[in-house]
Amino acid sequence: MIDRRSFLSLSGSAAIAAFLPGRAFADAPTGTPLHGLSAFGELKYPADFTHFDYASPDAPKGGTFTFGPPNWVYNQSPRTFNTLNSFSNKGDAPPRMELCFDSLMASALDEPDAIYGLVAQSVTISDDRNSYVFKLRPEARFSDGSPVTAEDAVFSYMTLKEKGHPELLLALTELQEAKAEDEHTLRLTFSGKHSARAILDAAGMPIFSKAWYAARDFSASILEPPLGSGPYKVGRFSAAQFIEYERNKEYWGRDLPVNRGFYHFDRIRIEFYRDRQPEFEAFKKGDLDWRWESSSKFWATEYNFPAILEKRVVKRTFPRERRPSMQAWAVNQRRERFRDPRVREAIALCFDFEWTNKNLFYSLYKRSQSCFGGSDFEAKGKPSPADFAILERYRGRVPEAIFGEVVTMPVSDGSGRDRKLFRRAIELMTEAGFKRENGRFADEAGRPFDLEFLIDSEAFTRIYNPFMQNLRAIGINASLGLVDPVQYQARIQSFDFDIMGMAVSMTATPTQDSLGSMFSSKSANIPGTRNYPGTADPVIDELIGEVGKVTSRDELVPVLQVLDRLLRLRRDWIPNWTSANHLVAYWDRFGFKEPKPDYGFPVETLWWVDEEKARAIGKA
Repeated sequence: MIDRRSFLSLSGSAAIAAFLPGRAFADAPTGTPLHGLSAFGELKYPADFTHFDYASPDAPKGGTFTFGPPNWVYNQSPRTFNTLNSFSNKGDAPPRMELCFDSLMASALDEPDAIYGLVAQSVTISDDRNSYVFKLRPEARFSDGSPVTAEDAVFSYMTLKEKGHPELLLALTELQEAKAEDEHTLRLTFSGKHSARAILDAAGMPIFSKAWYAARDFSASILEPPLGSGPYKVGRFSAAQFIEYERNKEYWGRDLPVNRGFYHFDRIRIEFYRDRQPEFEAFKKGDLDWRWESSSKFWATEYNFPAILEKRVVKRTFPRERRPSMQAWAVNQRRERFRDPRVREAIALCFDFEWTNKNLFYSLYKRSQSCFGGSDFEAKGKPSPADFAILERYRGRVPEAIFGEVVTMPVSDGSGRDRKLFRRAIELMTEAGFKRENGRFADEAGRPFDLEFLIDSEAFTRIYNPFMQNLRAIGINASLGLVDPVQYQARIQSFDFDIMGMAVSMTATPTQDSLGSMFSSKSANIPGTRNYPGTADPVIDELIGEVGKVTSRDELVPVLQVLDRLLRLRRDWIPNWTSANHLVAYWDRFGFKEPKPDYGFPVETLWWVDEEKARAIGKA
């Protein structure tokens, strides 16, 4: 699901409409207005609920929250920005622009796959399940007071389908028509080839003002604040330095049941730093309020500054969300020398996780193995009977090894230079057709085997240097390509790299479209998608298609486990490391509700300023 709160890693708004308890989305009745949809199972919240359980309706409003976002989407960058257009593939946008826009429906953070009405007060499914009729709230307004109409929604969907960021336009591939039946009634019609859950992605996309864009190019990279209808508006900003989002005190949807208890800060300010060290120094001084620590070294050795010792800054962990995640290196198969899976396996063998975790990570991490880590979709051991039944349909089209133990990353002897793994890596490179002379691999034309790690921060060098030393030891000419954030964004969007790292957290119930943007043949050559390795395999395409046809979570689990098995066997991604918890530090001036919701952690929309705490630490 791709709504405003999925961006933040998630939230939503409910509507008052008919509710049929116990009906899953797969079995949802047709011809009846519904206040929400769920991919599988019951909706948790009935039509008359007052707020989400994890929200805080009585929390005070006010104050400023300043931070560097730990997550972002589309063309957004945490290091710089040169456009305020977050929904095209041009330029670098600041994270959290999605706070300025509403969508038809939005997600709940304590359910894995449910959406509730936001701009739409209800949705009615057609008898053939190809069309969805949304009744829009007549009170919905853009921030200039103009109404949000069905025509605006039509403009938004058709524009995103034609000109939107690849992850958006791919999700709308099977959308045939968006039609305004009257001012407040929108019909979305799909082709019949769509996944039953395609609507979960589509209903969460932003709604734009048709009138505002009449005089502007939607695709343009511009620094003009867009007209939105969300809880925040763009305030002060300086390109590449900072941006402030100001709470819209006239926000039309502030009293909707699931907007109650959110959006407490008057201003959300994002500061941009080119590297982690100056960002950390800013946090220590109190220029930043909150920090999601991504460096194990910093976490283990640097949190001893005065504000920590004085207990004005809190250092603690929060459990990760119950959503599939992956942290891995993508090896770019668009480049000929990386197309043989034996080459990619050889590269993986040179990363000594055991040595790295002990010597560089302070034993804080575990080895990542899966494309769906931390979820039921992660394949383990030999195929289950359900997995095996699916695999049998592809026998002869997949490597026979997939019927055995799932591929796992090698365990080294912890020396940092495991000779057994080195020997195997050399064997694999030789089998792939590369010749090793004078300790260096080259192709048949005598060209050396080069491998450049693309990075945008000096912080990665301490981790990558030992990895590169091992690659050089077997004969691969490994190097680092350190570029500035703008170049980095441009190069990954155009797939101009050998190998690069990515961490991604998926929705709790991955959809056919969201998986397609990362793993399908269709996305392999569309600049801006997250199919960084260039995965293009007809069996993977068919498995993603099967995801769109399942009618229960019990059916979904084995399909994704088989997909995981094949992706790991292909070695398109080299999993590296993971953690069971978020490492978080913050100045102790905030209130928040515990426990955090299971499926998201949008601190900037859930937390609030606690004046008593703020006075106690001198930051009122």
